[in-house]
Amino acid sequence: MANHHQRMMDTIVVEPGSKAHLDRRPAGDTLGLADKLTGQARSEDLAVRLGDLHNRLWAEAKRSVVLVLQGMDASGKDGTIRRVLSGLNPQGCTVTNFKVPTELQLAHDYLWRVHNNAPARGLLGVWNRSHYEDVVAVRMLGLIDDDQLAKRYRHIREFERMLHDEGTSIVKVFLHISKEEQRARLQSRIDDPTKNWKFQKSDIEARRQWDQYQVRYEEAITETSSDWAPWYVVPSDRKWVRDVAVAELLVRVLEQLDPQIPDPEPGLEGIVIE
Repeated sequence: MANHHQRMMDTIVVEPGSKAHLDRRPAGDTLGLADKLTGQARSEDLAVRLGDLHNRLWAEAKRSVVLVLQGMDASGKDGTIRRVLSGLNPQGCTVTNFKVPTELQLAHDYLWRVHNNAPARGLLGVWNRSHYEDVVAVRMLGLIDDDQLAKRYRHIREFERMLHDEGTSIVKVFLHISKEEQRARLQSRIDDPTKNWKFQKSDIEARRQWDQYQVRYEEAITETSSDWAPWYVVPSDRKWVRDVAVAELLVRVLEQLDPQIPDPEPGLEGIVIE
């Protein structure tokens, strides 16, 4: 299992200094998992391990982890949060959805709202979209030029270095889906009345710019995959593969941190509660 885990990590990581090559990464890759049942069984095992490690992180309260989720519309950000974090202690988790900035947020620098939502020590934070909207989406909208974009890449690398140095481990995941899979998922949101709320007409316009978005994500991932915060491109056409990969990443970083349950208060031996 350890060898399979390492092969999976080697497949999905974007090595710092190398290109992301999204076009060479199949969105339907199974990452060596035999079938869906095998994947689901692995997810169950990982959930138990993740629950134990997360509890230790919460109890230790010295370091934190943030899971960054980026991807095209319908890539599965919400589903990843719902499925991979199921069963964890809610007190030890924070989830932030980065949408259109508010007036207050626009009155500050673009990283202000992101830093303001960094998880406190002991917490596992999840960013559903993130500061990467401020290099991908804003460039697509023409709100910054290439010179400003280059500066933001530098800002982001150093911002993430600071978080890392201060005790926050960063797990950056790009949920990689194919254009056809996105079509099917968006269509299901239209066809199923219970999913209509997930669909916005603006999703159609963004889909028309699929190729341009892929170029922007390719560049952003390449420019910001670092030793202290590497990117992982997770094939997400198959949700069960996605779930295993993200859970493996979280377990891996927590095992590396190896958080410890604090020592008990002295003098507890022999106490009987009446």
